[in-house]
Amino acid sequence: MKFKPLFKDKIWGGEKIKTILNMDFSPLPNCGEAWVLSGVEDNETEIMNGWLAGNSLNEIVEIYMGDLVGEKIFLKYGNEFPILVKLLDANDWLSIQVHPDDELAAKRNEGMGKTEMWYILQSDEGAELIAGFNKQVDKEEYLKHLENKTLRSILNFEKVKSGDVFYIPAGRVHALGPGLLLAEIQQTSDTTYRIYDWDRIDAAGFTRELHTELAVDAIDYNFFYNYKTKYKDKENETVKLVKSPHFTTNMIHLTQAIKKDYSELDSFVILLCVEGDFVLKYNDDTVTVFTGEVLLIPAVFEEVEIHPIVEAKILEVYMVM
Repeated sequence: MKFKPLFKDKIWGGEKIKTILNMDFSPLPNCGEAWVLSGVEDNETEIMNGWLAGNSLNEIVEIYMGDLVGEKIFLKYGNEFPILVKLLDANDWLSIQVHPDDELAAKRNEGMGKTEMWYILQSDEGAELIAGFNKQVDKEEYLKHLENKTLRSILNFEKVKSGDVFYIPAGRVHALGPGLLLAEIQQTSDTTYRIYDWDRIDAAGFTRELHTELAVDAIDYNFFYNYKTKYKDKENETVKLVKSPHFTTNMIHLTQAIKKDYSELDSFVILLCVEGDFVLKYNDDTVTVFTGEVLLIPAVFEEVEIHPIVEAKILEVYMVM
């Protein structure tokens, strides 16, 4: 199943989702996000191919249950699809922010927490992002820097290039910088605590709301030596990028056709094309997937073939319960 994207106008958005990913049907002048697979309430993507076209993602979860998402996944998440997939175009700095984990989100009646990962599709020269702290800090030191407007001095800035991967677990302070086009895989949650928004003023002359008090208890103040995920690109093999309790993401770099056996996997599989184009074959059916498009494979599918039309890179996402 392929899905119709939902486009989001953002103060920091640009035109790369149109110009680089060829999604020229976006009506927005500052398209910051394309939600290409979403079960978020009131923001559900619709199927755009086959006899189920027009049905929303959560509608088909309700109908097909474990056959679609996997038995254990359906028992835990019910009719809400647990993964949200976005494409982001950062034409300016996003706010410095943090997300709660499952425990804190449940305590605050905010649904699921939000752990995510980024795969950089394209970056302008000198582009950077923020991931975590550049030293060990505590709550008091953090609040002091926030009050004194010196927060930048304790944040970890990373230079970024195409193909880079960053895992952002709940609690990690982060922000995307200008010049970045990326794919984001995350838990189904839209809960964000905005820490600092660069003193930005919107078109109406207002600043955006900050969530200082909510963020303080959500932040992981620990320092880590490596924030970027290291991996080795291997053609026509499945390369692990991220393995977490919330999702597993692999890279498949195709120069020739391969078969994938999912018979032992009790989960849906998401294939997000991040470079090139490919054709997926299952029995006598085929579907073509272009750069920026996402394909959802039901849990009951056991074996598929993936044929690159041109050299292709695909993010493969599933869950292991």
